[in-house]
Amino acid sequence: MISFQRRRIVLIGLLPLVPGAALACGPQTEPQTPGPFFKPSSAERRNLREKSGAAPLVVSGLVLSAACKPVANALLDFWHADERGEYDENGFRYRGHQFTDGEGRWRLETILPAVYPGRTRHIHVKVQRPGGRVLTTQLYFPGEAANKRDGLFSDSLVLKNNTFDFVV
Repeated sequence: MISFQRRRIVLIGLLPLVPGAALACGPQTEPQTPGPFFKPSSAERRNLREKSGAAPLVVSGLVLSAACKPVANALLDFWHADERGEYDENGFRYRGHQFTDGEGRWRLETILPAVYPGRTRHIHVKVQRPGGRVLTTQLYFPGEAANKRDGLFSDSLVLKNNTFDFVV
């Protein structure tokens, strides 16, 4: 059996897998509501940045099986609020999908979304391994004051150093 260890490459934000070390894999990623703003048929793109004064954000991670094996070609569909806390319901601003590489890695370039009224700052995502069920969840940001007030917030879905590993 081959085990892996994550090592962060700061320049490009990917988490390569290194043979020979242990990879900690937890329970399946917690599902959450997609909310009212999911739209199918987003474009395939890793960069969701639009012309905006919002702070740029890069998040990355892995998609892993329950057996902690990297999942190649997993589909990830992301969407989030814009710099004003609004969702684009007419087009596809801050929406897009991508597939993991051969080592289960994903990387998203976007902006730091503004707080949507009544919620804490978050990014929606649907994850699907090839031929598998769709996991719908949300990613949260550490240290947000609104985390404590958001009824959907979950500590298990907080980004750590702008990374998150999905277990499907």
